[in-house]
Amino acid sequence: MKGKIIAIAAAIAITTFSGCASIVSHSNWPVTIATSPDGAAFTVTNQKTGQKISNGVTPTTITLPSSNGFFSAASYLIQFQKDGYDSQSFTLQAGMNGWYVGNIVFGGLIGWLIVDPATGAMWKLQPGVNLTLTAKTAALRIDAPSADGKTRELLVVTRDQVPADLADNLIRIN
Repeated sequence: MKGKIIAIAAAIAITTFSGCASIVSHSNWPVTIATSPDGAAFTVTNQKTGQKISNGVTPTTITLPSSNGFFSAASYLIQFQKDGYDSQSFTLQAGMNGWYVGNIVFGGLIGWLIVDPATGAMWKLQPGVNLTLTAKTAALRIDAPSADGKTRELLVVTRDQVPADLADNLIRIN
């Protein structure tokens, strides 16, 4: 009898003084950062504070908090750089954790309004970012008009930037 009372009291305490997302989820999330091609340098900056959180080379997995404070979802700017490719950026925004809704059944009002917002477990981050980098190209504009009066541009690209359907038409000049 005493064991049943302790078990019931523990269950009531857990559901009263905890949040559902805090119980079954977490507030720091692993995020895989990848690019095509691999080997891009990246920097992760917290958009609210401007603080640099992490940096490295793709592919890698880092752990980021999903919250920026009480009832505030985290938002990160991830900037990518690789020689021969345009610099690019991606915004990673935390979204609502589905387990947060479980407070209706398990966590109650305390979990809904205090525990999960305070721990950050009400938010979650997507598991990965995979960005395709755009190769740099150089353009040279010729100022003299052509015979038809239009200005022409000469686009210089590397062999791997030529679309496959045009590659057969290339003529070696050296």
